[in-house]
Amino acid sequence: MDLMINSIYTHKEIFLREIISNSSDALDKLYFKSLTDTSVGLGADDFVIDIAIDKENRTITVSDNGIGMTEDELDQNLGTIAKSGSFAFKDENEKAEDIDIIGQFGVGFYSAFMVSDKVTVDSKAYGSDKAYRWESEGVDGYRIGECEKASFGTTVTMHLKPDTDDDDYSKYLDEYTIQSLVKKYSDYIRHPIRMEMTKTVLKEGTEDEYEEVAELTTLNSRVPIWKKSKSEVTDEEYNNFYKEKFYDFEDPLKVIHSSVEGNATYKSLLFIPAHAPFNYYTKDYEKGLQLYSKGVLIMDKCADLLPDYYSFVKGLVDSEDLSLNISREMLQHDSQLKLIAKTIEKKIKSELEKMLKNEREKYEQFFKAFGVQIKFGVYNFYGLHKDELKDLLIFTSSYEKKQTTLAEYVERLKEDDKNIYYATGETLEKIEMLPQYEAATGKGLEVLMLTEYVDEFVIKTLMEYGGKTFVNICDEEFDLSSDEEKEAIEKANKDNSEVLEKMKEALGGSVSSVRFTNKLSGHPVCLTSEGAISLDMEKTLNAMPGAGDNKIKATVVLDINIDHPVAAKLKKVYADSPDDLAKYAKLLYSEACLIAGRSIDDPVEHSKLVCDFMSL
Repeated sequence: MDLMINSIYTHKEIFLREIISNSSDALDKLYFKSLTDTSVGLGADDFVIDIAIDKENRTITVSDNGIGMTEDELDQNLGTIAKSGSFAFKDENEKAEDIDIIGQFGVGFYSAFMVSDKVTVDSKAYGSDKAYRWESEGVDGYRIGECEKASFGTTVTMHLKPDTDDDDYSKYLDEYTIQSLVKKYSDYIRHPIRMEMTKTVLKEGTEDEYEEVAELTTLNSRVPIWKKSKSEVTDEEYNNFYKEKFYDFEDPLKVIHSSVEGNATYKSLLFIPAHAPFNYYTKDYEKGLQLYSKGVLIMDKCADLLPDYYSFVKGLVDSEDLSLNISREMLQHDSQLKLIAKTIEKKIKSELEKMLKNEREKYEQFFKAFGVQIKFGVYNFYGLHKDELKDLLIFTSSYEKKQTTLAEYVERLKEDDKNIYYATGETLEKIEMLPQYEAATGKGLEVLMLTEYVDEFVIKTLMEYGGKTFVNICDEEFDLSSDEEKEAIEKANKDNSEVLEKMKEALGGSVSSVRFTNKLSGHPVCLTSEGAISLDMEKTLNAMPGAGDNKIKATVVLDINIDHPVAAKLKKVYADSPDDLAKYAKLLYSEACLIAGRSIDDPVEHSKLVCDFMSL
């Protein structure tokens, strides 16, 4: 007994949930009897659960007017661990399948001993003339004897343990603590749960004198909003429920109310928030949906019901088909849970797609708040889920400077276009300043403008979309030159190889090569990357925690516009004063770094070079 009490349950506060659930089952049994026995004389609204607190005697009492128990039933159900009277009742009555009997393991009652050093149960079975008391201090066994009880039903009295340095049991004598526990765990028990609550009211006959009065208050909501049909619930009710339940100040962007029957039978009420919580993108954030079974809260955050990329979704799932463990605090990981999770995932994706198609402005608001998480889902686990998420992505495009999906981009391409072009940068304004951006858009190309640190990782994971290959306009692969132009620039680089090699040597290991290019329109210089690591990817990877001194380097090329006057100047300097070429190389490299948003290795040297050239 002692081992079971202290090992099954994790949180002491659930004792009230278990005792209330037992009372609810007792009420349901008598209600079931009343359906065929008119002599019971009670309707559905006559069944109640009452809670009373006695601070002086340190007791909590939970009473019901349910079916009650005989002496034998007290002995069997409470005197025998794992003997569930509720489970036996349902097993014996096939027609009781429609009654939401909660108990099934026969151990919930014993959770009372986590907070009590003595538990007394007074019970009188319906139709019996005698009442009996079951009493126990826990490990020392129990006693059963006759007692006085006016009416049928059961009263459970828990005598709280003394407070210790580790445990404050007196908090359960606070009426607002009890109220919060009922709201948290038993808010949707179908029968009213009542308790006298102290309220401060204006004293009758006075204008400024107040007094405290006790008022019988129903603590639970009884009928869950998710068990109502959609037509019975207003938008305001959905919004108020969301804000109260999930502590948000703003209405949700989307409400997803579902009732599913079949292989997975459950009801769900999901919400897509309008903004990210302050800790959403930190390790402190916990994902998960509230999990209910027959209206009783089982888990506050069931992480298994949501994939990481939908972790922003708030809400709850209520199912009677789940395999709960003996404490009802967690789930056994079975196929039913996985099936529910998979169905919920598909529903969320479907609703997001509808929002993207029919409520574009609202979707863009959603993506601004949670787009990074969707992008994370694309490249996480080596792109395992990229095909499921790629159509939810939106990026800013040079086309009208609006958000676009990849499908919309591809739809605008000409039939012979093979690529989807993109550029990366800290802001849209900095991307627009790139020489490569001006050259690409100047030739009528649409460019995706990627400003999030995850964007390029997403693109590298996707590799292609709709048969079109992604191309970074700051990469060497980006080349719109004709065959003749390519031959001409190749010849220019070959003819000036000595000049370019000398400049490369002056820059040390900063660049892999220096070359002339015809891709820069009116700009004199730029940096281009070669290989898989781009300039922005280098920056992102090296900024990650744990990068340390093992810096990742992109293969960088200094490109000089062959058609700009600076190219002719370099040739002349090399011919007339080759020793000065190093200064030009360093100055041009620094300018290219600034354009690309990279820091200059030696700002003092750069400033001196600028001043030297200004004084010529």
